[in-house]
Amino acid sequence: MAKRSNFYPVILAGGRGTRFWPLSRKRRAKQLLPLDGKQSMIQQTVDRLLPLASAQRLWVITNDDLQGAIARQLPRLKRTQILAEPVGRNTAPAIGLAAFVLLRMDPSAILGLFPSDHVIGDEKRYRETIARGVALAAMGENIVVLGIRPTRPETGYGYIEAGAQLDSNAWRVRRFTEKPDLHKANDFLAAGNYYWNSGMFLWSARTLANALREHLPKTASLLEQIAAAYGTRKFEATFQKLYPKCENISIDYAVLEPRSAKDEGAANIFCLPADFGWNDLGSWTALHEHHVAKQKTSDANILGGDGNFTLDATGNYVHAPGKFVAAVGVRDLVVVETEDALLITTRERAQDVGKIVKYLDEKKLAKLT
Repeated sequence: MAKRSNFYPVILAGGRGTRFWPLSRKRRAKQLLPLDGKQSMIQQTVDRLLPLASAQRLWVITNDDLQGAIARQLPRLKRTQILAEPVGRNTAPAIGLAAFVLLRMDPSAILGLFPSDHVIGDEKRYRETIARGVALAAMGENIVVLGIRPTRPETGYGYIEAGAQLDSNAWRVRRFTEKPDLHKANDFLAAGNYYWNSGMFLWSARTLANALREHLPKTASLLEQIAAAYGTRKFEATFQKLYPKCENISIDYAVLEPRSAKDEGAANIFCLPADFGWNDLGSWTALHEHHVAKQKTSDANILGGDGNFTLDATGNYVHAPGKFVAAVGVRDLVVVETEDALLITTRERAQDVGKIVKYLDEKKLAKLT
């Protein structure tokens, strides 16, 4: 597949991955962990994208805690391609900064926004879908989102409602919908024209910059000033001074929802159905389900130790490297051991693991976060 000289993937890698505590920490977050193979999640993300864009055109936006580790894991990227936010300001300022910087470097730049911690089953189809999206984004003031066909009434994802069909591969977006309750999620699944919002977007740098100028004028002005200093000695000081003044808002709230509220067809937002085996590995439960599907275990136990024994045990996930794991008479447990912490919960309550990190932050137990 030919590389486009004006395609710039931007990988967002600033999250802490609190629902993967105690393995995920401030300086060793989820995206730096090898949760699905020998490579870390961000290394897999970069390798998937390299057939579409050279390493010189890949950008990563992260934070001070992770910048050094990411640079070590991604030696093909220059340090200047790994931007560390002085404070977290959600996805709109992060991707907006990349848009304003790249617009100055390449007025024809097409940006792709990619989270750093997704699992993709069919990488060939993944790249084919992105290539179609890049072509559509380059055709005008178009915004393209990759939508995942729902397989269950999921309440943990935002949804995209598809409207009129553009062609066999794309639909106009009617509206973006926030995470629904179970009743609405069932309705969306039954309707057949709703997709999970994958968080993967494609647009020209100019389109995104103009959208931010329209919907977030104050933040857009700050980002333009930061971008103007990129590549100079003043950049770090300007970044540190101005970026914290940006609004703390997601690109969904800032641009996509108000744009999609226009008459259908006027907003130029398109959804490409993404049938390439997607999983965002959002919790220990999701990781367990992913490994069970891959390994096709009869008892649905994933026991990551140095050998194991089970008796009347089903549906358990255990991470205890270097230890023999014995599970007897238990079901649906999640047990994760590290050098300084031990997590014991159930798969049903694994979504609450992030609350542990909030408690540790409140108690100022920094060694454990």
